[in-house]
Amino acid sequence: METPATQPYDQGMLDVGDGQLVYWEVCGNPEGKPAVVLHGGPGSGAGAFWRRFFDLAKYRVVLFDQRGCGRSTPDAAGPDADLSTNTTWHLVADIERLRVHLGVDKWLVLGASWGATLAFAYAEQHPSAVSEIVLFSVTSTTPREVEWITRDMGRIFPEEWRRFRDVVPAEERDGNLALAYSRLLHDPDPAVRDRAARAWCEWEDTHVSTYQGYKPDPRYDDPVFRLRFARLVSHYWGHAGWIEDGALLRDAGKLAGIPGVLVTGRLDISSPPDTAWELAQAWPDAELHIVGDAGHGAGKSSVSELVTAAIDRFASS
Repeated sequence: METPATQPYDQGMLDVGDGQLVYWEVCGNPEGKPAVVLHGGPGSGAGAFWRRFFDLAKYRVVLFDQRGCGRSTPDAAGPDADLSTNTTWHLVADIERLRVHLGVDKWLVLGASWGATLAFAYAEQHPSAVSEIVLFSVTSTTPREVEWITRDMGRIFPEEWRRFRDVVPAEERDGNLALAYSRLLHDPDPAVRDRAARAWCEWEDTHVSTYQGYKPDPRYDDPVFRLRFARLVSHYWGHAGWIEDGALLRDAGKLAGIPGVLVTGRLDISSPPDTAWELAQAWPDAELHIVGDAGHGAGKSSVSELVTAAIDRFASS
């Protein structure tokens, strides 16, 4: 439950160009250590649950909804949605514009899942703006990772993957499934769009359901969220995030001197732990935790505890 202490004390819409307005909010201590949250998806939006990782008496926490999702406009679920100016590098520029707008010198970066990819892309471009990095469910959105999650995971969930694949026209099933879905999700026929959105989100719920106690994501019950989310994820995955293959790993040395904590689940087979492990080997100041009974996300208390502990430790640095 939100209280006056956890609610935003400042918020606004930042004009980042390209007709895009990005929603942002700040909560916690106005004099506290700055931190920014990079949500997952892409397309999930910056929910209030992210605030629970911070001691709000010590942190000035900035949350924002990435282009096209949450409270940012225009909505990627809109009938005339144009995603041509919605790429990783547009988002990296938005983060930096927001930092300057809020008068932040350096900030801690917290991200998860897609937000981890975005965190690496941002920090490698702007290392002088980053004080620390804390990530969980670590991804880097390489072509190999996209192929794994949209195709190779079918070896683990064969029946579910066949249903996912078979929504795509037969002549496109051996190609880039994410781009094929992206085309369906922009089809003029709303019934085609809805069928594709349902199938995409059903597969999302499937490939992260590898740990005991997993519960389906209730947000997928909302047809607008379903379409927005599926459009953005398939758009980004279909282009492997517009990131040169292997570039985030190659450039991890740029993070030297920035303390970091990476937390990932051994059972997170949709975002396999080798991604976090390889990045930790290339980043000299990274501390890696692989949690044996955890899957994707912060569903296990042990993941949340490690993330919260890292952020608490950095509060006075």
